[in-house]
Amino acid sequence: MTNLANYSLEIDNEKPGLSDFLKAQEDLKGIVENTNLIYSRFFSSEYHNRIYIKPENLQVTGAFKIRGAYYKLNKLTEQEKQKGLIASSAGNHAQGVAYAAHKLGIGATIVMPKTTPLIKVEATKKYGVNVVLYGECYDDAFEKAKSLQKEKDYTFIHPFNDIDVITGQGTIALEIIQQLSEVDYIIVPIGGGGLISGIAMAAKILKPDIKIIGVEPEGANSMKASLAMNKIINLEKVTTIAEGVAVKRPGDITFPIIKNYVDDIITVSDFELMEAFLLLLEKDKLIGENAGVLSLAALKKIKEANKNIACVVSGGNIDVLTISSMISRGLVSRGRIFCFSVELPDIPGQLLSISEILAKMNGNVIKLEHNQFKTLDRFMQVQLEVTVETNGHNHVKEIISELNKAGYNVVQVV
Repeated sequence: MTNLANYSLEIDNEKPGLSDFLKAQEDLKGIVENTNLIYSRFFSSEYHNRIYIKPENLQVTGAFKIRGAYYKLNKLTEQEKQKGLIASSAGNHAQGVAYAAHKLGIGATIVMPKTTPLIKVEATKKYGVNVVLYGECYDDAFEKAKSLQKEKDYTFIHPFNDIDVITGQGTIALEIIQQLSEVDYIIVPIGGGGLISGIAMAAKILKPDIKIIGVEPEGANSMKASLAMNKIINLEKVTTIAEGVAVKRPGDITFPIIKNYVDDIITVSDFELMEAFLLLLEKDKLIGENAGVLSLAALKKIKEANKNIACVVSGGNIDVLTISSMISRGLVSRGRIFCFSVELPDIPGQLLSISEILAKMNGNVIKLEHNQFKTLDRFMQVQLEVTVETNGHNHVKEIISELNKAGYNVVQVV
């Protein structure tokens, strides 16, 4: 266990230094879980590094956001608290602010996008705050919250563009390095940039040579795009299943921090997120939300090997219906489910022929549709659509090859 008191380096006078992060860590004792690193045998073997999971999905509110929210609220003046609070959030910051406000006895209103999963909305309401649903993404909710702040003179609690919130999130880096002093990489999801800003600054104080890697969805890469242009840009739209990081515009506080302290930003597809979700659930028995597994989805894009890598799984607030959908799509992505269609002559024995080939190839049929009405000539041809349980992409290729040898033109259905 590393003793952080041995370090004295500060970054600069305008940014939080080690003493600030240690103060935040002290203030959060008894409020947040010190989420111990979990060594993942599967991800380590799969990606040829020593992979440790930082399971912030196991926090009291199901996500890391409680750290920054509580630290911020605890530092407010009595006048700021008496005004009441307002925050905008796609879910996890909402729960963090709601929980902290409940603990500190402060009234709060939270504006959440209409697209926020019900589980996050209900979890926020249970702390006794007022919830307003507005807009299609975080940025819409933010504008509504700012309007209400002006109208009601509330104290606004920003989810990422606030130095106290950022400092609270940075306590994650302290815990990682205390538990794994020889860590080489920390991989972190990016939405607005508050989480990675805090982690990057705190980690670089303790280990200047550590690599901090951010991860964004391909359809919501506002920070990577801003860095490429060397200025903050506003995406016209965001399209991703990871609603927790669906941010059109990064923060003006987080942008320069990330520019100076983050080594690289990787983007991943929604299919890669689904695959990472499935693997985390199946192999390490942990549930991460879509945004929460960004760090794991990025592992296949890390070129180095034999490194100690800590992956921050930032949250696990996900509803059961979404879990079901993610599992199904993850199975397809891993080649564990194979759906295909073929057009057959409308004569006896064709279905039996397909079934025999699949049986010979150890493909387990789990769904089958035999439809005359999907072909141009329904009196001569029949379309067969089959869903098969398989053992991976190589197995799928072998099945396709056998069907092709038998004269069937296979069309894979995604």
